Amino acid sequence: MKKPELLAPAGNMEKLRMALLYGADAVYLGGKAFGLRAFGGNFDNDELKTAVEFTHSLNKKVYVTVNIYPHNSDMERLPEYLKYLDELGVDALLVADLGVFSYGKKYAPHTELHISTQANNTNWVAVNTWADMGAHRVVLAREMSLDEIKAIREKCQVELEMFVHGAMCISYSGRCLMSNYMTGRDSNRGSCAQPCRWKYSLVEEKRPGQYFPVEEDERGTYIFNSKDMCLLPYLPDVIESGVDSLKIEGRMKSVHYVASIVKAYREAIDSYFENPSSFTIKQEWLEELDKVSHRAYTTGFYYNRPTDKDQIYGSSSYEQTSDFVGLVIDYDEKTGFATVEQRNNMKIGQEVELFQPKLSGFRMKLTEMYDDEGIAIDVAPHPQQIVKIKMAKPVEPYAILRRDI
Repeated sequence: MKKPELLAPAGNMEKLRMALLYGADAVYLGGKAFGLRAFGGNFDNDELKTAVEFTHSLNKKVYVTVNIYPHNSDMERLPEYLKYLDELGVDALLVADLGVFSYGKKYAPHTELHISTQANNTNWVAVNTWADMGAHRVVLAREMSLDEIKAIREKCQVELEMFVHGAMCISYSGRCLMSNYMTGRDSNRGSCAQPCRWKYSLVEEKRPGQYFPVEEDERGTYIFNSKDMCLLPYLPDVIESGVDSLKIEGRMKSVHYVASIVKAYREAIDSYFENPSSFTIKQEWLEELDKVSHRAYTTGFYYNRPTDKDQIYGSSSYEQTSDFVGLVIDYDEKTGFATVEQRNNMKIGQEVELFQPKLSGFRMKLTEMYDDEGIAIDVAPHPQQIVKIKMAKPVEPYAILRRDI
C-alpha cells in the first residue's frame, strides 16, 4: 500500500516553513490573485519564488491555488501569471474552472493540473472525464462517504486527494453565495466574509424588529456553524480508501495550528505504515489536536449524513487547551540559551511546553530571561520581542513554546 502524501496549508512564508519542517510532504498556497483566500496572507511573485526554492530544497512539493471562478477581466490577466508559475517550477496548479484549466494547459505546460474541491467531483465519471482532459489529480468533494471514495478509487487511475482535517463550509464544497449577497464580497473569487459564522435569530416578515430565538437561547443561534472535520481517529479507514493525498484545511489558521496538526498526522501516518496490523491511535495525538484553536470535531460526511449534532447552534466560539507564547529562532549549545521571539505573554515562573519539529518535546519553568541588551527581565511584554531564555534541554529552530490555558 502506497503511503499517502500529507498536504498542509501555507498562508504565508512562516507557515510554509513550519508545515514542511513539522512533517508535511507538500504545501498548497495562493498568490496575490486568482485564489480563494484573498485574506489569507498569500505570496507575491518574489515570495512565490522563495517558497518554491525552499520547498524544493527539502525535496518536497508546492501547489499553487488558481481556483477562483473568474470573470472576463480575470481571464485577461491570467496568462502572464500562469507563465510565471510554470517558469518557477511549481509542482501543480489547483484549478476549478474549465476555462482556467484550459489556460493552464496552454500557458503552464510543464506544471501538473489538480482539480480543486470547488469543482464538486462526487462521482467516478466526472473524475475520469477530468483525467481524460489531462488532469493529474482530482480533489474530491467533502460531501462524500468513504464507501463512495473507495468506489471512485476502483474505477479511476488518476491521483485522488481528500480533506481529512479543518473547517467545514455550510455551502456545497465551499461554493457560496451568502457572502456576495450580504456583503458584496464574492466568496467564489476569494473574498468570503464568512457570514455562516454570524449570529442569527428568526424574524417574521410582519413583525420587523422582533427577533425570535430559534433555540431556547436569548443570544440567538448560529444555524450555519459547522463543527470542524477531524479524521485522525479513523486514519486506517482513510488510508485504506486508496487516496493519494490527505489534505489539511487552514491557510488562514495560525502557525501554532499548522505545526501541531501537521505533526500529529505525520506521526500517525508513519506509525501506521511501520506496522498496520498493530496500529493504534495514541492519546497524545488527540491531545495535540485539542491544543490549537478549533471548533468541536466531526467526521463530516465520511461515515453518515450529517445531523444537528454536526452543527454548533449555541455560539461561534473556538476551543483550545494551550496558548502559543514563543518561537525559537536559534539555540546556543555552549550556554544553553535560546533566542526566542515572543508571541504572547511570557514571564518568569511560568511552566511552558517545548514542542519541536524533530526533537522530543519537554516541559520546563521559565527561570532566566534577558532582553536584547542582556538585561534580566521578569516578563516579555512587547509583541514579538526578542529575548534570551535558559533552556532545560537542547532545542531546535522553529520549536514552539506554549503554555496550558
